[in-house]
Amino acid sequence: MADKKAPFTIGSSLDGIEAWQLEKDVGSGRLTCKIKEPCKHLLVMHMEKRQGKPVSIVEPFFLGKEALNALCSQLKKKLGSGGTCKDDRMEFQGECRETLKAVLQAQGFRFKG
Repeated sequence: MADKKAPFTIGSSLDGIEAWQLEKDVGSGRLTCKIKEPCKHLLVMHMEKRQGKPVSIVEPFFLGKEALNALCSQLKKKLGSGGTCKDDRMEFQGECRETLKAVLQAQGFRFKG
């Protein structure tokens, strides 16, 4: 029964897209992401409601921690709103997805879809 393969698969395959690939660290066995230049990113943007207030989220960023913090700080100043960066994502207070997308595209980042 284990040898049978399903005749179809559900979901999209991200194997061929290099912006989504992770590297396995040989020593520790952990997955780590490569640092990539802005044109190699494929960002996804969505909105959540937290305690009734909108939060705009952009992810995944393949940047170093210092570069991600600097970019987040620069974006918060341009948007005039608060925000934070956690791991490989940025979160901004309010519904600012259109403005955020325009600013990031001007810096060379690409968006999926």
